Amino acid sequence: MIDNWLPFLIFGAFALIIPGTMITASFVLSTRPTHRTKARTVPFESGVSQGPPKQQRFTVSFYLTAMLFILFDIEIVFLYPLAVILRKLGWFGFTEFGFFVAILALAYVYIWRKGALEWR
Repeated sequence: MIDNWLPFLIFGAFALIIPGTMITASFVLSTRPTHRTKARTVPFESGVSQGPPKQQRFTVSFYLTAMLFILFDIEIVFLYPLAVILRKLGWFGFTEFGFFVAILALAYVYIWRKGALEWR
């Protein structure tokens, strides 16, 4: 019975010993200073100091553009499955495909003419 479970026990032992050893070694071999300074608490990413968080306000056009992008992106995703089975659907599928693309094109032209895609 133990012969069947021996590989799992050995693997489990290694799975506990190796991470435990690494965590212990990182605390023992660490050369970091133990006191915190104000400079160490500031986030630092990609070589640019972020500093305190700034309140940045976005315009409505930013959100409108984002919503339109998501809307058109989701609608375009529906074209792939339709294109895959287009032969099986025949002319009816082709007509529906064209109708869907026409609605997308009209919606795109409408928001373009309204100026919703202008970045101000």
